[in-house]
Formats: sequence, structure tokens, C-alpha cells
Amino acid sequence: MNILALDLATTTGFASEIRGFRSTGFKNFAPRGTEGPGWRWIRFSVWLYTWKDQPLELVVIERPIPNPNNRHSGELAFGLSTRVEEFCARQNLRLETLHNATVKKYFTGDGRAEKEDMIRMAQRIDPKIENDNEADALLLLQYAKLVTLKKRKEVF
Repeated sequence: MNILALDLATTTGFASEIRGFRSTGFKNFAPRGTEGPGWRWIRFSVWLYTWKDQPLELVVIERPIPNPNNRHSGELAFGLSTRVEEFCARQNLRLETLHNATVKKYFTGDGRAEKEDMIRMAQRIDPKIENDNEADALLLLQYAKLVTLKKRKEVF
């Protein structure tokens, strides 16, 4: 199955597995210089639609969770996730949302694992992982392959 996994944030991590080939990375969508905050959404949407030419079947993201202590991060996660929902609807792709604690617990045994723990786990899969955004995306991808799809008895 061809999958795109996204760790949505100002610096969005991504991991894909298409036709058996995996790639990972991250993109920063922060406004530049004197740009207004709307440029984050524009740049993200333009980048997201570059994936439309790939034979994707599933997109996986972390479920956005409101954070009463950091309103900005919650707004950002929900804003990005709605763009992914729209993309999936327009491209007729299945979208799965996973709770970050579920993925953390699966890979580390602790649903509240620190970023460094997640990076270490991702580096066991790919030693070239550079940061927590890329690591989280790769682990979302692996979780989808190892757990989500198997629950649905889908064959790779």
C-alpha cells in the first residue's frame, strides 16, 4: 500500500512509502520576513498538492488535540489537518488519524515518551533521521503498516 504520513506542525515531518520505496524529510512552513501568517497555509497547501501525482492510497496524520496551555499549537494542528482532510477528499484518499500517545506507547512503551526517545526509535529504522518531526512521521508510517492496516487485514 502506498502511504504518506505527516507530523503536522510549523516544521512538518513527512514519511512516505510508495511502490516499496521509503523517503522521509521535513519542511518548514513558518512565515518569512514580513509575510503574514496566512503564508504558512498557502505554502503548506502548495507543498501538499505536490503529492497528488503520486499513487497514494492512504494518508496518516496525528490527531490534532486542543492544548489549553498553548492555543497557537492547537490552532496550527487543526488548521493543517483540515487542509489534509480537504486534500484527501479531493484526491479520493483514505485518511487515518492516530493519537500521538498511541504511537509513542507502541514504540517506546510509554505514551508520554520524550522527543529524544522517539528519535532514537526512528533511527533504529533509518539512522539518517534528523529531527523529531521526521522521526514522528516515520513512526506514524510504521505504525500504519504494522498495526492499522493489519487490523483491517489488508495485504501489502
